[in-house]
Amino acid sequence: MKIDIHNHILPKDWPDLKEKYGYGGWIQIHHQCKGEANMTKDGKLFRVVQENCWDPEVRIKEMNQTGVTVQVLSTVPGMFNYWAKPEDTMDLCQFLNNDLAATVQKYPKRFIGLGTLPMQAPDLAVKEMHRCMKDLGFRGVQIGSHINNWDLNSPELYPVYAAAEELNCSIFVHPWDMQVDGRMSKYWLPWLVGMPSETTTAVCSMIFGGIFEKFPKLKVCFAHGGGAFPYTIGRISHGFNVRPDLCAVDNKVDPRSYLGLFYTDSLVHDPRALKLLIDVIGEDKVILGTDYPFPLGELEPGKLIESMEEFDEGLKNKIKATNALSFLNLERKLFE
Repeated sequence: MKIDIHNHILPKDWPDLKEKYGYGGWIQIHHQCKGEANMTKDGKLFRVVQENCWDPEVRIKEMNQTGVTVQVLSTVPGMFNYWAKPEDTMDLCQFLNNDLAATVQKYPKRFIGLGTLPMQAPDLAVKEMHRCMKDLGFRGVQIGSHINNWDLNSPELYPVYAAAEELNCSIFVHPWDMQVDGRMSKYWLPWLVGMPSETTTAVCSMIFGGIFEKFPKLKVCFAHGGGAFPYTIGRISHGFNVRPDLCAVDNKVDPRSYLGLFYTDSLVHDPRALKLLIDVIGEDKVILGTDYPFPLGELEPGKLIESMEEFDEGLKNKIKATNALSFLNLERKLFE
């Protein structure tokens, strides 16, 4: 069994959001030819996507070809829209979540849903989280690595975390809104360097901010193998101990104490990095993730895990499925 915690889906179409909400900045989709569409932002090309980004039957065909049992679906992070008016983001979140829920309900043994929330308005985010979990049957939500000027330790987000604990709502953290200009404008650096940095900042802000102390039942999974965090935990812990005046101002617990308390996906593209990830984060806390259907993802789901000669079958099965089921509070028999 393979359960892919990290992949993205879009509706086939959505309304003209500039026309609907009265201002620009939104991503639109324009179908060019059969099986391909352009995502644009204010008239400029953002990304070209293929039909596997919106057609669940195409996805299932490709899942069958690569042996993926279940995909855990979440929206494309460019659709977070935390910058917009909260009521407009709420409206779009409901549209995206309803579309995703329809796909899950049609193919309940192949797909699991993660909702998206208007995180810039925590009261609305909590309201939509309740709807996602109680009415739509989702198992969690996907949120960005920061919410405008709030890092994930911001007190404004405490009600969201409290609701997640109450609802057993798992949280998948995905980097977004990286710097794209200036020194980061070439070589795809926002994706290659900016994303790992964003994820590392998200992990550190939750640790240093005491989020796991305040909300001990919170289940959080960080994308892309936790960014640079597993490689830099030594530096982070050392800094915490030599400069507590800077690092320990909100939480007195050494960052190393949280290893094994949160999850990451497995998307690291390198066998040595995957071994380190397992050693640092824990055998029970790393989950297969591919970033399907995008080219920076793992193009053959689970291939790196399968290639690890030092991993026994028990560990491989944990990474490929068991840990995902634990993160999402689900039983294996639902998908067998």
